[in-house]
Amino acid sequence: MSARSETFRGAPGASEASGGDLDLDGDTLREECGVFGIYGHPDAAAIVALGLHALQHRGQEAAGIVSFDGRVFHSERRMGLVGDSFSDLATIERLKGETAIGHVRYSTTGETILRNVQPLFAELETGGLSVAHNGNLTNGLLLRRQLVRDGAICQSTSDTEAILHLVARSRHVRIVDRVMDALRQIEGAYALVMMTNKKLIGARDPLGIRPLVLGELDGRYILASETCALDIIGARFVRDVDNGEMVVISEDGIESIRFARAQPLRPCIFEYIYFARPDSIVNGKSVYSVRKNIGVELAKESPAEADIVIPVPDSGVPAALGYAQQTGLPYELGIIRNHYVGRTFIQPTQSVRELGVRMKHSANRAAVEGKRIVLVDDSLVRGTTSVKIVRMMREAGAREVHFRIASPPITHPDFYGIDTPEKEKLLAATHDLESMRQYIGADSLAFLSIEGLYRAMGEEGRDASCPQYTDHCFTGDYPTPLTDLAVASPRRMAILAEAD
Repeated sequence: MSARSETFRGAPGASEASGGDLDLDGDTLREECGVFGIYGHPDAAAIVALGLHALQHRGQEAAGIVSFDGRVFHSERRMGLVGDSFSDLATIERLKGETAIGHVRYSTTGETILRNVQPLFAELETGGLSVAHNGNLTNGLLLRRQLVRDGAICQSTSDTEAILHLVARSRHVRIVDRVMDALRQIEGAYALVMMTNKKLIGARDPLGIRPLVLGELDGRYILASETCALDIIGARFVRDVDNGEMVVISEDGIESIRFARAQPLRPCIFEYIYFARPDSIVNGKSVYSVRKNIGVELAKESPAEADIVIPVPDSGVPAALGYAQQTGLPYELGIIRNHYVGRTFIQPTQSVRELGVRMKHSANRAAVEGKRIVLVDDSLVRGTTSVKIVRMMREAGAREVHFRIASPPITHPDFYGIDTPEKEKLLAATHDLESMRQYIGADSLAFLSIEGLYRAMGEEGRDASCPQYTDHCFTGDYPTPLTDLAVASPRRMAILAEAD
């Protein structure tokens, strides 16, 4: 396993006061990233490792922790899962100090290489600064080009590094002002956790697209992507970090600073459909309850003459429960998932690859054979996995297969931290409903409507003039400028605008 262990000394005298059997993972929306930080706790690194365990669903490519012991910054950044890297005592003991931040990664910008693994660290005039970032900067490429043209030397290909450079180049004296200066230059969706010699800082983008919460454990403050990371360590949820808010935690307590003008909160609706863990509370809403409500609305809109309801594991489970309860149909586990096979299973040849696929998911013939089934999945992206699911159910003896999707059709790519294909590779962007049904081989196919999705969220409907959520994958309504797309691919930008 690749690994990197580092120690960084804080700048001497620096003071902040002065400054059938198939792989269902192959055709899904990829996770974003997860961040976690704690200030002033004697077991800081161990607590961060536990928090990252709870956030593992947000990224499985790599994980990292940076700690500060009052004099020296310590870093451990590794490829792979949290449990493979941060479960041994020796690693945790190397991460000395009472303040630490951590990150789990799925790359949406930058290559999958060790130098892109976060948290990133740099020595500044004001002392050390480490940054962990969930989201995507839609002007990161432009900023990077400008920084390099002005003489910056970039050590990674991640958009997060631009934030470090912006803080370093700020003319302000205090680190808090430098960070605010940087935040006012970046665009897109982000939740940031930063650590300096004396502070833990959290910031959430002006629309609150990406989530960030504040917690408390033993009188020490915590920042995390989701509440499930607080639950795993027995911490108390304090509140969500507001959109456009920077939270500064130090020995003096906690300070709230608004760095962007006040505007309505507009969180990413996919946090509720797919990304967040079901046991998390996101912006005051239970993810599990929302997903069950989605299933209820889907059943109201698109019932089917069937015998049983089957979820596509695991994200389709709550919606399938809601669908079954609303229709009165029995809920059965028709697809069995083996949770003990990791995503990094070695597949050197096609024949071995097919055997590996069979290890992950298989049909439960006893539940499926001879039945008319409703399959409930959270989304449909390229459609290639849906083809395999339908075929697997038919091979297991299903008489009819009715496919129900617990979200509207995905017709637009994402630029805010979700790894989606380009528009022309999204099945719903290039096919009508009937041709999609024929493509996947189902007896019927239906999606939840955008209005049904908003009803499941507890809204009367979608306010087209000021949408309550960021829902661009379904509507093409991007809430921020797509600066990098216009810079790097004006043709794609023109196609996207023309399609809308």
